[in-house]
Amino acid sequence: MSKQSKRDRQRENREARRQYEEALARRRRTFKTARLFAIFLVPVIAIGAYLSISAKDEKTGGAAAGACRDVKKPKPKDDTFAAAEPTITDTTKTYVAEVVMSCGSFTIQLAAAEALETVNSFAFLANEGFYDGLTFHRLVKDFVIQGGDPKGDGTGGPGYTVPDEPPTNGYQEGSVAMANSGAGTTGSQFFVVTTAEGAANLGGPPFLYSILGQVTEGFETVLRIEKLAKPDQQPKKIVVIDKVTVTEVGATAPSTTTTTSG
Repeated sequence: MSKQSKRDRQRENREARRQYEEALARRRRTFKTARLFAIFLVPVIAIGAYLSISAKDEKTGGAAAGACRDVKKPKPKDDTFAAAEPTITDTTKTYVAEVVMSCGSFTIQLAAAEALETVNSFAFLANEGFYDGLTFHRLVKDFVIQGGDPKGDGTGGPGYTVPDEPPTNGYQEGSVAMANSGAGTTGSQFFVVTTAEGAANLGGPPFLYSILGQVTEGFETVLRIEKLAKPDQQPKKIVVIDKVTVTEVGATAPSTTTTTSG
């Protein structure tokens, strides 16, 4: 091999070595950057997830997804009223009720056009804070979850009754209706139908329970509560209503439910 060829080969080897070392350095820099990025990003993601969960928990009464927070059994209430004051009087408008609880929350579209006195009474009691702190005292698997009793044992009410306003077409999964102990005894207790089979078991026609509305959001919360049912229809865990808020859909001031006719 000539001296020139040997020098060319050495030069090629040096160039190949240089390119290899540069490529290796680039890989090291990329790895270091990715590691630093991961070290920075993981805490940011964790903080973001925590804040998101915290915000959701605040809205749902502190209940994380799929769980019910631990609460103490509340004392019975003795608040009573002579009658429900006019709160919702316009059947042409749409109203919803958000029920925030220790197990999450769900939303009811209220059936004002079909059962105005029932809906008005519910909205009145909600505005008065009557439902705050009450329990879901009766849970029946594949049937209903029931709450709204100030005594917590199925015997209480608001101190007045409203006329029966049963639905014209019966009940379905997600229907919300008022419990009673016979004709003309509708008070504050309400129940949510958890299955189509449960709706059929309510019987009718004639239908016996005043309709309040239909769950449109948060039905997973209803099912979460139903899972706490024991054979004796008592809850395995205390389920408490934190707040019921009734609002008019599309209203400029959603903090109030007071409306006027026309």
